[in-house]
Amino acid sequence: MNCSPVLLLLACLLGLTVSSRVIELSDRFLDIRRDGQWLIMFYAPWCAHCKRLEPIWAHVAQALTNTNVRVGKVDCTRFTSLATEFKVNGFPTIMFLKGDAEFTYNGDRTKDEIMKFALRVSGPPVQSIQRPESLDNLKGSQEHFFVYVGVQTGALWEAYFDVAEKFQPHAFFYATSPNIAKMHVKLEQIPAIFVYKDSNHFFYQEGQVPELNTSIADWINQERFPQFPKVTRGNLNQLMKTGKYLVLAVVEENKLEEVPAHMLEFRDMVESVIVKYRAKYHRHFQFGWVAQPDLANSIAMQKLPLPSLMVVNSTTNHHHFPDDDPAQLTSEAIVLFLEQTLTQSLPTYGGNSWPVRVYRAYFEMITAASDMWRGNPVLTTVLFGLPFGFLCLICYSICCADILDADEEEEEEEELLHEKKE
Repeated sequence: MNCSPVLLLLACLLGLTVSSRVIELSDRFLDIRRDGQWLIMFYAPWCAHCKRLEPIWAHVAQALTNTNVRVGKVDCTRFTSLATEFKVNGFPTIMFLKGDAEFTYNGDRTKDEIMKFALRVSGPPVQSIQRPESLDNLKGSQEHFFVYVGVQTGALWEAYFDVAEKFQPHAFFYATSPNIAKMHVKLEQIPAIFVYKDSNHFFYQEGQVPELNTSIADWINQERFPQFPKVTRGNLNQLMKTGKYLVLAVVEENKLEEVPAHMLEFRDMVESVIVKYRAKYHRHFQFGWVAQPDLANSIAMQKLPLPSLMVVNSTTNHHHFPDDDPAQLTSEAIVLFLEQTLTQSLPTYGGNSWPVRVYRAYFEMITAASDMWRGNPVLTTVLFGLPFGFLCLICYSICCADILDADEEEEEEEELLHEKKE
């Protein structure tokens, strides 16, 4: 084990355990929680999701060795006071602590995504770019980030900084001088704000919105995803917060993250629509692709054919399907589908009504049970069979008790009648 002297000293002073480069924290962590920066996993030993995250967490700790971020974990079954203090309601829970600030991570549990989250919140809300080559390096290492250009004073800067504080856990924000920015982009006005994504620069155009903060917040909220990201359970909630229609190309990839050729062709065709018609549809639609059909099935509350195309209204949770067979869709048909979505001339499914919520819960329960049966039929039989068997025994004992009581009462009545006759 090759741990830094700081970690070893910290472990000795507080009675903590250092496993690999991950610090096993105890309830004495409350004494030092505001010292430095901490990336912590709250877990329970019996949690299967926590066990799957364990090797990933070790890789995250290894990657953050040369930073100021300390990586730890807490067994919430042993140190319940820590779980109560940080309001842990599920396992695993990932949090970043920096002074009095607390950031909860809700994204995909992969090394890269957790690393990006830690690097974003470990620094200031807006980081400074002071060398021309730094912007080139960012383009090589980050696919998506925002940049403010100009003097860091005035209404536009204050609005940008406020929005950066709000969205810091979800995106990178930078500031630089006009001289550096001019080496990479054409500036029509200063100060300016642009987003770098999809290997291009897109500028914020100040509109006629009365509140500057609101307009910048809306623009950043809508621009904080690539034009065709992979949609997962980890980022779906944030995508829904954009307020746009979500256009989802549903395909299926194998364990090696490979997509069959015919589904790959379908996915690329859907992407080509937003690439070609970005100026027209980007304001209203957020495109993306789903690699796990179960996620799309849970949204649609039915088993979709593969490949499929659907549009989800992120505001009302309604969804739409094209009239044509997905396998026969063309780019022109998809454009017509988008136009029909905007005019609301398509059949509408789903929503947030109570009957829909009940049916969605029922569908997810049945789907989970079906997945369990395919994965391990013996265990599923035991899990569902034992409670059902106990319930049958209870019902049988209740019914039999009534029958026996009735038989006993009839026998007593017959005995009384015989006694009276005698």
